[in-house]
Amino acid sequence: MRLSIIITNYKNPELLKVCLDSIRKNCHVQNFEIIVADSETQEKTEMMMREDYPDIQFLPSAENIGFGETMRRGYNLSRGEFILILNGDIIIKENSVEKLIEYQGNNPTVGIVGPQLLNFNETLQYSCFRFYTPLTVLYRRTILGRLPFAKRHIDRFLMKDFDHRHPQEVDWLMGSAMLTKRECVEKVGLIDRRFRMYFEDTDWCRRFWENKLKVIYYPDAKMYHYHGKGSANKNIFASLFSNKLAWLHILSGIKYFLKYANKKKPAHG
Repeated sequence: MRLSIIITNYKNPELLKVCLDSIRKNCHVQNFEIIVADSETQEKTEMMMREDYPDIQFLPSAENIGFGETMRRGYNLSRGEFILILNGDIIIKENSVEKLIEYQGNNPTVGIVGPQLLNFNETLQYSCFRFYTPLTVLYRRTILGRLPFAKRHIDRFLMKDFDHRHPQEVDWLMGSAMLTKRECVEKVGLIDRRFRMYFEDTDWCRRFWENKLKVIYYPDAKMYHYHGKGSANKNIFASLFSNKLAWLHILSGIKYFLKYANKKKPAHG
């Protein structure tokens, strides 16, 4: 099989339907499969998949098992040479999948390639980044982020200093949309289970670089992304008491920094 599309979904049947319909309309790869791995499955989602998409493999879960585990379950059932991982809130554009496959197929040193992500109003959504430092988390989670030096740090993290119209080697890509090959995953391994939510994509891309496989931002392929910011809160003192997602983000960050405390950042470019 040429391609397996693994969609990770969480309590979003309406957007999932739009995602699946966009694949049916805009993906013209010969011989591909779709696998939907769902977390904390709702009755509405299960009914929609059963009635409207009986040809698609659907993996429900009673609990919220997180992005990494849903991706793992989908991968273990997949058969494709290429693996496209999508969040259920991605809408693919015409030929975007084909362009990603063509690029990676022509570049054997590439391990992961990701499209340019757009907001629904066609504006750019930042989806490629430099690696986190502890200061990045501090500046993004506290009022310190309003200071000029912190803004410069965050802008660099978001890679605002390069032209997003051109392909680029990047430290890591947002896990909402990324293409890889089965042979690369077999070499690098699946997402680290210690990251249940947040930093999974950062860690995974870093491991690709450690295995001499490039991570590429490829804006010739474009997709829409409804990017909900459930943990976004500029005031860490308020968010710690009111936002479980903020806690998860910080705890995942601690795990990430401990994991790489005595390792140098992999070189590229």
